[in-house]
Amino acid sequence: GIYLGGGIAPRIISKLQSPVFLKAFLDKGRLQKILQEIPVKVILNDRTALLGAGHYAAFYQGETTACSLK
Repeated sequence: GIYLGGGIAPRIISKLQSPVFLKAFLDKGRLQKILQEIPVKVILNDRTALLGAGHYAAFYQGETTACSLK
């Protein structure tokens, strides 16, 4: 799937859900059939980057437990 993150994507979620965005996303000629099968999601958790960095650091430090931000 395609995951859109960052500060802007959640603010323009209504635009991303509109038929205009979907049409532009799918309007890729012979790739359209493939793109129709790919889900597009917006990341709403504003701590996603921190979670990813925490998991990366824990992995390379030999930790076996998952990182969790509350």
